[in-house]
Amino acid sequence: MDSFESLQNALRDAPGDPLSLAPRFLLRRASDDRPIGVVGYFNSYTALDTVDVWYAICLPEERGKGYGSEAVQLLADYVFSHRNVERVGATSDVENPASWKLLERLGFRREGTLRRALFHHGGWHDVAIYGLTREEWRTLRHPDRKSPREPAKS
Repeated sequence: MDSFESLQNALRDAPGDPLSLAPRFLLRRASDDRPIGVVGYFNSYTALDTVDVWYAICLPEERGKGYGSEAVQLLADYVFSHRNVERVGATSDVENPASWKLLERLGFRREGTLRRALFHHGGWHDVAIYGLTREEWRTLRHPDRKSPREPAKS
């Protein structure tokens, strides 16, 4: 975004644009309604049945308090409940263990690494690719229910 106007336009147009990287939801602290971060999702690969999520706790003093975990879990629930996709994905800089550990705690599996795929903070970084399938999500969120594709036990 190169201007406030372009950010406003991106936010306005995001709901109708599946490829938009604009934030979809603002994270607010429940105790005082203070904005602390943003999350979003987008169709990362038009040929694949997957939606990628992203997240940012923008205030450093609010990191490590569980807000990111709660937000990503709710976002994954939202995507699986409102979109007909088989997989929710996410990426994380391999040098950001707080981010990839958050994904792993929520049941996302590390599927691979894109080498030198992200340029930020003045250098190239490797990116870990994570995924959570609909069946894994169902098992994690509803362990007492079996998958509709799972055969009945006799």
